[in-house]
Amino acid sequence: MTGYVKNSINNATNNLWDCSTYKINHMYIPKILIVVTGTPPFANGKLATGLWLSEFAHIYHRAKNEGYEITVANPRGGNTPVDPESLKSIFLDELSKKYWETADFKDMLYHAKSLDDVLSQQFDVVYLAGGHGAMYDFPDNTVLQTIIRNHYESNRIVSAICHGVSGLLNVELSGGEYLVKGKELTGFSWFEESLARRKEEVPFDLEALLKERGAYYQKAVIPMTPKVIVDNNLITGQNPFSSKEMAEVVIRQLNENSTITKQ
Repeated sequence: MTGYVKNSINNATNNLWDCSTYKINHMYIPKILIVVTGTPPFANGKLATGLWLSEFAHIYHRAKNEGYEITVANPRGGNTPVDPESLKSIFLDELSKKYWETADFKDMLYHAKSLDDVLSQQFDVVYLAGGHGAMYDFPDNTVLQTIIRNHYESNRIVSAICHGVSGLLNVELSGGEYLVKGKELTGFSWFEESLARRKEEVPFDLEALLKERGAYYQKAVIPMTPKVIVDNNLITGQNPFSSKEMAEVVIRQLNENSTITKQ
């Protein structure tokens, strides 16, 4: 092989490597904000609540595997209480159990950012995880409302599962209408609240309020079974058993979304 040919091959190889390195270094990494509750007890102070673990673990797992930049925040920042009911074997699936046994995972929940910390940031997905605690610190949080409105009106994905949907209730768009008005969506049903034996403890009927605000509320024919609804850039899941499907739908929608902002 002549020196000229060898040099040409080396130069071509170096150029390919430089090009590949450039693409890797400049590849856009989607950002996801997972909002969790910071409320540990029901209002009566007798029952513990908090984040429903699987509703966080599945979206975290999928986003982590995709290499997304993940930010976890709750209204005040700091510790994120986990509902002890969600840690019972009947509800704790293998994936959630695996993460719950990981020290780094628990530490991440313990050191969540505050919503004020992330107010000025832009994300490709805002994901509201559930747990009954969300019914207390999501609906009237004006910072959360601003984050949701700004991202929704920028055609970014806004998603919520189970009681996390309560964070959508009082969000008003720039035109003054409720975000949920005229939207097909779902969330924890009133009958499911009865099955969970929490009807007397919850501060409101989520299903009824969504309908009152003009949402086209839908639910699974069989309670406590998966149900996920996509209405453009709004994605909602009905209950904890929707966690896996919800994560899959959100990630798929993001990967297909042509409105991802390139930096």
